[in-house]
Amino acid sequence: MLMKFHNRIQAGKMLGESLIDYANHENLLVLALPRGGVPVGWEIAKAVNAPLDVCIVRKIGVPGQKELAMGAIGAGGVRVFNHDIIATLGIDRDVIEKVVSQELEELKRREQTYRGNAPPIKVENKTVILVDDGIATGATIRAAIAVLKQQKPSKIVVAIPVASASTYRELESEVDEVVCLQTPEFFSAIGLWYEDFSQTSDQEVCEILGYYI
Repeated sequence: MLMKFHNRIQAGKMLGESLIDYANHENLLVLALPRGGVPVGWEIAKAVNAPLDVCIVRKIGVPGQKELAMGAIGAGGVRVFNHDIIATLGIDRDVIEKVVSQELEELKRREQTYRGNAPPIKVENKTVILVDDGIATGATIRAAIAVLKQQKPSKIVVAIPVASASTYRELESEVDEVVCLQTPEFFSAIGLWYEDFSQTSDQEVCEILGYYI
């Protein structure tokens, strides 16, 4: 039976229980997508006794419909586009490049805000649990997966509280494992699956990461 999560903390605790087989493994790392994925990732990191860091990617939203992803970008020049949405809406290349440029600036700002001068935790040969608070089209998580694959982890596990059923099925072929608590066929928006989906602030992200970085 499908349910609403009270908030991201509850969702993270429930995911932590589902990932308990990974607890205390050597070379285990939890990477969360800011901002909403960080409180979820924090609960998972505590449950499995692993370090927590961020994997910073940016959704490329459709102009006028920012929650609808036409793609995403990540470190190392990674770009992932949802060509079906771009074609259906007839979005011009110049418009796409303008939004990409804006999001590159935000990506750089977040990197500096959350990490300062601290280097990212190395992921090579590690088992990485990649966390977000939910997945709709999957563009953002795919950008994160592409960034991670460049760094050659030994295993990638995607962990999310809720994802659309179609995206969940697609992701299963892209990573080693997908752990998802709910996969509704009729998804709509991530926020509809939470009673409290208030925005996670930069300050909250920094406070959580302060325990690890």
